[in-house]
Amino acid sequence: MTWKVLALPPLPEGAVRNLLGSLGDRVAVSVPAARDRESLLAALGEAEIVVGDWSGELVLDAEAVRSAPNLAFVQQPSVGVDGHDLAALAAAGVPLANTAGVSATGVAEWCFAAALALSRRLLEADAAVRAGRWPQLDLGPTELHGSRVGIVGFGPIGETCARMFAAYGCEVSYWTRTPREVPYTYRGLAELVANSQVLVLVIPLVEGTRKLIDPSLMPAGSLLVNAARGQVVDSAALLSALESGHLGGAALDVFDTEPLPPDDPLRSSPRVLLSPHVAGVTPQSTGRLIRCVLDNLEAAIDGRPVTNVVNGVDPVVGRRFLEGRS
Repeated sequence: MTWKVLALPPLPEGAVRNLLGSLGDRVAVSVPAARDRESLLAALGEAEIVVGDWSGELVLDAEAVRSAPNLAFVQQPSVGVDGHDLAALAAAGVPLANTAGVSATGVAEWCFAAALALSRRLLEADAAVRAGRWPQLDLGPTELHGSRVGIVGFGPIGETCARMFAAYGCEVSYWTRTPREVPYTYRGLAELVANSQVLVLVIPLVEGTRKLIDPSLMPAGSLLVNAARGQVVDSAALLSALESGHLGGAALDVFDTEPLPPDDPLRSSPRVLLSPHVAGVTPQSTGRLIRCVLDNLEAAIDGRPVTNVVNGVDPVVGRRFLEGRS
């Protein structure tokens, strides 16, 4: 029997059908009539599998879950699952899977490159030379090698970051909500923040991690690298720490509001490296993401366990045979 798949990614319908084409006639693919909430709720009525929207524009909250009586599985084509109501999906017996690990190398490379750029003050050096100045003796770059690097979050991205920074000769410590058996030092969050010369954020955004990091508690002159979510950092404290010079610099790939508003004061801060949420966007990670999504959809249809379920539901997808269906 054909499975009804509702695809929510912000792509042309033809592109979506091409990407899911390897599943053949085992699926009937549809998209909402428009990219708005009303159209989403209307389209959910027949959906058995939902491929989510990585942009976060179309999400499955409690009302959406109630509007999807046939829903058996949700595959989010990203690591983050922001906006989806995990509890409502779990209560309905619907597993929600993400694509954990597919962007680990790309995001970790961005974090390492950003930390190196901040340490060596590459942005200031480039701007100075372009402006006709030659601040060879007063630019003040430092070496990243030997720095105390703290990593907040230790999933696949955090672990890849740890390997990269450690291989470069940094002293790596980490904090996560569940300590791991790894060759790096685990520290309490307060201790990690207070002692890291470079603090790298790669932790998911959940209710317990909002405003988790107060940059004013970091050492003077330290560097903050955020590839998690903007809301993980206390934004007011971040601006204050940058404006006062307490922070030596910050590299931000994520923001409270995306795209970054034209009047956001971060745009005018000379101590900030800004990036358009692109850390994990590489051809290699995109290929891994597509493969992960397709493999999980095939597993769901075959009755095999899906991977990367994040809401605690049985990973074997059960089809819902509702009244009036065969």
